[in-house]
Formats: sequence, structure tokens, C-alpha cells
Amino acid sequence: MLKIVVPKGSLEESTFKLFEQADLPIKRSSNRGYKLQINDPRVTEAMMLRPQEIPKYIEEGEFDIGITGYDWIIETEAIVKEVADLQFSKQGWRKVKIILATDNNNPINNVSEIKANSRIVTEYPRLTRRYFKRINKGKVSIRDSCGATEAKVPRLADYLVDVTETGETLRQNNKKILDVILESSTKLIANIESWNNPLKKQAIKELCSLLVGTIMANDKTLIKMNIAEKNIQKIVKYIPSLRAPTISSLFLNNDNSERWFMLETVVQKSDLNIIIPKVKALGAIDILEINISKIIP
Repeated sequence: MLKIVVPKGSLEESTFKLFEQADLPIKRSSNRGYKLQINDPRVTEAMMLRPQEIPKYIEEGEFDIGITGYDWIIETEAIVKEVADLQFSKQGWRKVKIILATDNNNPINNVSEIKANSRIVTEYPRLTRRYFKRINKGKVSIRDSCGATEAKVPRLADYLVDVTETGETLRQNNKKILDVILESSTKLIANIESWNNPLKKQAIKELCSLLVGTIMANDKTLIKMNIAEKNIQKIVKYIPSLRAPTISSLFLNNDNSERWFMLETVVQKSDLNIIIPKVKALGAIDILEINISKIIP
């Protein structure tokens, strides 16, 4: 039913990993192949293209859904339906930034000081043009770049507009950031007509829930513990949860007059080293940690 396009390049590995974790593994015909296969009855075709191409192909109806960066939606001015923010980037679960930068040797430290007819090199000519118009610096020379943008300043340009995640590449190439033009993250987008088709919309929502559910579970874990009735209130008051912890009564032996309960809840993995000693001190025993593959909201 659905024709899907996924990004090649910097987002490729993260996209394949996300689909794998969502039980929608992507198979390639070869290491260099662009045609893909997703063994799911809702998917009739899958292909891989560069992320900057994807928004327009989605808009034109060549594909029903696709994954690309918000920066490329803005750059191409494509009219698409943004279905979900998938939150991942090349190096992890974070947003990236489209920045204006220059060489450290350039005395300019503020965009207001940029002179007319300055040379700008970028992979984002439309976005860059709109930015300089917005800051009343419209009279600049914008040159297209096809990669290694930071290496072209100062030899071929005075400034660059590029994407960065940590800023490390810029620092290694003796560059300084003057402004953040846009924050971007990975989006699941859909063709407008496909989204308005009830059957396709339902299929898109189902696939989306698997992907988003996988992302939600990425930094969370399920913990279970046994607690005596007298300790329930203080542990429930302390322990975090998505909504509220689940508490169920344990079977009582005839020779055991004290009532015991099992409590289970979902918590941030990064908080476990604090939570586990604390609940143990509050009276919890038999504490279990269980990995979660998906959380379907």
C-alpha cells in the first residue's frame, strides 16, 4: 500500500537501526543498492535517496512517506505533511543546527558587522538567502557547496552556512560560529494526498506508532519490585513513572500474615543508579530491571 523512501548518507545508519529496532528491518539487494525491501504487508516499495531530494519527491507523490531532515523541508520549500519528529541524527538522539560560521582569523564576531558582497558558501542557498534578507544583509554572494563546506573558508568564501551536531568539525577546521539559523531534527513526512486517503493514512499511523514507540523506549526501562503493604505509600511517593505505577497483590501463604505487593513502572535508564538504592532503602526487595523495545502511546 505504501511507497517509502529513506535517507542515504549521514542519516542512513541511524534510520536502518531505528527500523530494525521497530521490527521493520530494511534489506538491501547489495551494499551499493538503492532499492530496498521491508517485509511488511503495508509496504509495497522502498527506496533510498539523498535526504535533500526526499521532500520534493514526497510532495510530487512519487512516494507516500519518507524520512528526511527538517532543514531540507525548509530548504526545498516542499509542501508535505509532517507526521512525526523522530528526534535522531547522525550521532544520536539530538537535534542538529544550521549555523553561520567563519574562520577564526576573521575579525568579525557579530552578524551585524558582515559587509555587503561577502561571499557565502553553503548547501542551503534558499535558506541562506532568506536568512540574510531577514537580518538586512541581502547583498551577499551565495555559492553552492557539495560537501566539505568548512574547507572552503577563507580560500573560496568569507562565511559558510552548514549543519553541525556537536561543532567539533568546525573547531578542528579553525572556524567559529556567529549565529544559529535553524534547529533541525529528523522528520517522518507524508504526501498530502496519501495522508488524506483513509486507508493509507491508517497504514502511515500504524508504521509511525512503531517508530515513535521505539524511540520512546530508547532511554527507558521497566523495573519491578516486591514491597510490603506498609511501604507502599512512601515508595509510590518517591518513584517516577510515565503515568502511575502498577501495583498488584501477591499470593499470600497461610502462614504469612503480612500483605505483599508487586510494583512495576517505567523509568529513565539514566536514573536507575539513583532509584534502585533508594527504593531498596525504602523497603523494596526482589528488584528487576527489564529492557523495553517499544512504548506505544
